[in-house]
Amino acid sequence: WELKAPKVIGVHLKGKMGNWTSPKDVILKVADILTVSGGTGAIVEYYGEGVDSISATGMATICNMGAEIGATTSVFPLSERQLEYLRETGRADVAHLATLNRHNLVPDEGCTYDRVIEIDLDTLAPHINGPFTPDLCTAVADMKARVEAEGWPNAISSGLIGSCTNSSYEDMAKCANLTKQALDAGLKFKIPFFVTPGSRAVQVNMLKDGFVKHFEDAGAIVLAKACGPCIGQWKRKVPPGVKNSIVTSYNRNFAKRNDGNPDTHAFVTSPELVTMLSFAGELSFNPYADSLETPDGKEFRFKIPEGCPSIPPSGWDIDESIFQPPAADGSDVSVAVDPKSERLQLLTPFQKWDGQDYKDCPVLIKALGKCTTDHISMAG
Repeated sequence: WELKAPKVIGVHLKGKMGNWTSPKDVILKVADILTVSGGTGAIVEYYGEGVDSISATGMATICNMGAEIGATTSVFPLSERQLEYLRETGRADVAHLATLNRHNLVPDEGCTYDRVIEIDLDTLAPHINGPFTPDLCTAVADMKARVEAEGWPNAISSGLIGSCTNSSYEDMAKCANLTKQALDAGLKFKIPFFVTPGSRAVQVNMLKDGFVKHFEDAGAIVLAKACGPCIGQWKRKVPPGVKNSIVTSYNRNFAKRNDGNPDTHAFVTSPELVTMLSFAGELSFNPYADSLETPDGKEFRFKIPEGCPSIPPSGWDIDESIFQPPAADGSDVSVAVDPKSERLQLLTPFQKWDGQDYKDCPVLIKALGKCTTDHISMAG
């Protein structure tokens, strides 16, 4: 059994994360450079002074979306932000073990890469990628002109944040901060806005720290912790065949993925930008330069969310009441599935291999062009 050794692509992060730039913008830019196939057969390794300015969950966002460039995997070197997160989430023993093995968890001095990509965090601007592919990258400042040139629907039909890519406590804290700013100015979401917590822990602490109230006061719908709309699990009110645009903080935006409608133009960006766009309701809105009119006729501009922690200030509240541990000895456990069920099916065990090679196997599918995971196993 042979496996091809992957190449290693180094992404050198210079400068420091700041202003409106988010970790999501890093992977959106990497996708722009490498495209959806540029990372195939390669490990993507991030390094440089910019690493220390990214939170542990921000690194997770970047690595999560690395699948969209075809990467075998994505890695960050060990950093203090990771150790802090491990300690604060009850895994101090893992943090201690990682510290003892730090030499194995950082790049070797003088190491080389098969390819190096330079990204300056000081100058990296917020981006929006899409539609229909996660590597079509547009700077927010250029979005208005591109919407007009491409004929994309400018009106946004829904804004959605969360899912596995951008649903950390830090993400929710920033979006709740922006929502509270708009609420204080008398504004509410102009379009349907959906929030999907990333875990039970995030869900519990969002509620404890008032984020859910801010979202709901502004007209948002806070969903259960799940994949949710990212794979089409939501009550979609735009019928199939209607040309429309949605903005999400998810990782994939292939045709029909989010709602089964091939005419839905799905754009992926940071959760902060999704939140601000949802108050405007238009793709052409640039929250870094444009203002919104408040009910009393004043101008409102969003401010950079300050003081948003990556970890709850009062510590993590953990609710394990819904967890049912498996039996210590599961050998006698039987799973009862109605044989008439049209939703669940127990697979018949495969016959034991006879030791002979398989010959003349039928080809089940031939893929041409951009074949994605959503063509292989449809979401939506």
